[in-house]
Amino acid sequence: MSNSITDVKGIKVGHSTHQEALTGCTVILCEEGAVAGVDVRGAAPGTRETDLLRPLHLIQEVHAVILAGGSAFGLDSAGGVVRYLEERDIGFDVGVTKVPIVPAAVLFDLYVGDPRIRPDMEMGYQACLDATFLEIKEGNIGAGTGATVGKALKMRGAMKGGIGTASVELARGIIVGAIVAVNAFGDVIDPKNGEIIAGTRNIERGGFLNSADYIKGNILVERGFSMTNTTLGVVATNAILNKEQINK
Repeated sequence: MSNSITDVKGIKVGHSTHQEALTGCTVILCEEGAVAGVDVRGAAPGTRETDLLRPLHLIQEVHAVILAGGSAFGLDSAGGVVRYLEERDIGFDVGVTKVPIVPAAVLFDLYVGDPRIRPDMEMGYQACLDATFLEIKEGNIGAGTGATVGKALKMRGAMKGGIGTASVELARGIIVGAIVAVNAFGDVIDPKNGEIIAGTRNIERGGFLNSADYIKGNILVERGFSMTNTTLGVVATNAILNKEQINK
């Protein structure tokens, strides 16, 4: 167990990072196919092929999921993953060819780095080449490169977010793993003691503001700013579930 989503057999993870532009993408490969579901929330989601993960639709399995920065522009990175899988004859068999099923989701990181450079097909392809079953890198890398948290005072009080992964082994050999790109409006809380470990910096006094308390007293957030925050996550398990169960 490496305490990562790759502890689930068949899952590989790879990153592609543009350090100068402060953006990137992260691919979760499941080349043998994996039953998948989806839960999309928020005011302004940026997604590709997530509708087909709902129970009423034909497709039962995906072959990869990609998370990316770049807002809607970053959805282009999925094309590189599709190309990588097609070259390896992986996908949904439609007779004349196999179509790789690659849902994608993006976060907003255009306020940091260079907003003119975003994850594209080449970065998606490179993330696949980087993918490994072994321990994966975390922090300001891949989809987490330009992620930020603590934006109650807009970007002047924000801090870097990032990408992280963990896993747990349950009874009877069941493993659940997750990988999350944290580009949240609010704070990151230590679950052991409730302390804020990243969030809105108190510019006047040092330390942190409590974002939840601050919002209660300052309910008017600048128009549009509250829609530029996203937390993207992929949860994987070796438990046998059908499409309805995994959506629940």
